[in-house]
Amino acid sequence: MAESYQEGSGAGADFDLSQFYQIFFEEAGENLDQMEQMLLDLDLSSANDEELNGIFRCAHSIKGGSATFGFSDVAELTHQMESLLDRLRRHELQPIPQMVDVLLESADASRSLLARHQAGGQGEAVSTTSLVRRISDLAAGLVPSDAPAVAAPPPPPPPPAAAAPAPAPKAAAPSVAGQARQLEIQIGPLERPEQADAIKELFRDIPGLGAIRDLTATEPNTRLFGVETNSTNDDLLDLFAFHVSKEQVLIRDAGAAAAEPGAEPVDDEATMAVDTSGGETPYGFFNGAPGAPTEAAQAASQAPAQAPKATAPKAEPKAAAQAQMESTTIRVDVKKVDQLINLVGELVITQAMLAQNSRGLDAGAYQQLLAGLADLDRNTRDLQESVMSIRMIPMSIVFSRFPRMLRDLANKLGKKVELVTLGEATELDKGLVEKITDPLTHLVRNSCDHGIEMPADRLAKGKSEHGTITLSASHQGGSIVIEVRDDGRGLSREKILSKAQERGIEVSEQMSDAEVWQLIFAPGFSTADEVTDVSGRGVGMDVVKRNIAALNGSVEIDSAEGYGMKVSVRLPLTLAIMDGMSVGVGDEVYILPLSSVVESFQVNADDVSTVAQGSQLVKVRDEYMPVIALEKIFQVPRFDLNKSSNIMVVVEADGSRVALLVDELLGQHQVVVKNLESNYRKVPNVSGATILGDGTVALILDTGGLVRRARH
Repeated sequence: MAESYQEGSGAGADFDLSQFYQIFFEEAGENLDQMEQMLLDLDLSSANDEELNGIFRCAHSIKGGSATFGFSDVAELTHQMESLLDRLRRHELQPIPQMVDVLLESADASRSLLARHQAGGQGEAVSTTSLVRRISDLAAGLVPSDAPAVAAPPPPPPPPAAAAPAPAPKAAAPSVAGQARQLEIQIGPLERPEQADAIKELFRDIPGLGAIRDLTATEPNTRLFGVETNSTNDDLLDLFAFHVSKEQVLIRDAGAAAAEPGAEPVDDEATMAVDTSGGETPYGFFNGAPGAPTEAAQAASQAPAQAPKATAPKAEPKAAAQAQMESTTIRVDVKKVDQLINLVGELVITQAMLAQNSRGLDAGAYQQLLAGLADLDRNTRDLQESVMSIRMIPMSIVFSRFPRMLRDLANKLGKKVELVTLGEATELDKGLVEKITDPLTHLVRNSCDHGIEMPADRLAKGKSEHGTITLSASHQGGSIVIEVRDDGRGLSREKILSKAQERGIEVSEQMSDAEVWQLIFAPGFSTADEVTDVSGRGVGMDVVKRNIAALNGSVEIDSAEGYGMKVSVRLPLTLAIMDGMSVGVGDEVYILPLSSVVESFQVNADDVSTVAQGSQLVKVRDEYMPVIALEKIFQVPRFDLNKSSNIMVVVEADGSRVALLVDELLGQHQVVVKNLESNYRKVPNVSGATILGDGTVALILDTGGLVRRARH
């Protein structure tokens, strides 16, 4: 099989297909993701035709594209998958769990092989020999020893022979899978005749193919083939899609003549070829296809000829929905979006500069200028929000990878786990989505491995044998909160304290539960009794917290022993622009993330107490909290000796609060975050920088780092 795919792609070797590689890889990835999701959602006891056909179409699309581009290894594997799926959708086999397993593994292997081709063939190719053999065995009806024996239903009886041949219609008869038809397939107009030869090589991939005949084409630069097949028109069009557009393919019953001008098209739903050219030879418009004329346009172009018959009501909404879907989305390189966001950020800075310089102008003399600046302020903010929304993607993108991972892990551990996702439509910045995926993956694995008990243990505790892990996302203020919850065993306070003492960590029985739970974030800390290939080495939770802290986020844990555990991750909505509070210390200006600011107040010297080693504490409503003088931390020179720091700003991070001592509060405003580490170097207690309205640079403070500094 592999040789035939290579031949099919090589027939038109002088045609450069590399320009379509990226589109193919993106669409193949989407098809694999869709196939995986449909396989995971498949109910084996009552799988319907629509579900099985959907999975088959994904495999078929990948196979056709892989064959066209000469990726014979992917084409061979997906062809085997297609054969198994074809028998399933024809109800010749009953789906069993082993089929889902091998199809999921094959999807992973296809993804790996495609990634290798995308990288130019670098790396070692994945061996698919075992997968191909297992698929072939299952397709042949051989049930593995560990699977329940399921007899295949008998094939449907053949249709009764027709009493007399029906007259040939104007276009292809309704395409029904499994019903053999004699077709004429017209390809063209073609730029080069050898394109048709390459397409002809693809015919051998048509399921249920009979003879292929070259016929005499009546139109210039076209080729006409006679084919006997039981494939649907959709399947045939998908096969040719990477060589020619669908508008260049006309499928009709053998012997059918081209439709006459103004002729009434045959009403045959979305898979029927329809003459929309008003007299010229049609080239394959299909009802509902992108670019196909609407009924109103057809009627106008054919007047005063007979109006076409109304489209079937069930096909009309489908066509409209498809046309809308095609026209409202566009693929854009992420680099272009980042560049656009950067330019909008510069525009925000320029607008702030103009606003600051215009404050001293006479409102009467410069009324028109000030009105224009007010409009610029409003339009800049609207533009900024619109551009930022382009980078926002739903959390469903992140959540979609966990059902498969959890299924494999639960099977490996011998546990029964159900995954519930909430708030998939909640949106988060794409840059954050990429960086939060790994920490969330560890938290989900941790819940499955350490949290959820074995089925027998759960039943003994009066629980259902199926454990539940819940992933949820929601907006709270200017942040997004992602929670990972499980109904497992929860954290053991005594066990954590015991392990901490063994590791030499200072603990006491007076510690609150929240403080005890924070101990699991210590590097190398693990309560696992044994090390497995899943977890137990103490590597993970500290990395989770460190990665989330790097995103200006925080992690909180809540647990009840015997009932479950909840990990809450709080993140800013975006890393590009943030709401900040500017504070002054001497002649310097610093920015505090507004999401971290709790309150501010004026303080007297008597309210501050000095304790051991010169540390200071301030009492705020019966709570003592550490005091951090920004003047000392950043060694700010003071030229006005009469001025002193007497304002405190309370900030919160990692579940703790500190009071920052500053000279004055300058205001709240949105700031464009610039990465200090990539432009200069990493600076302690600083997370970034921004440009103020007067053109000066202000540092954005790392409140998490300041809290940790005060704690230690």
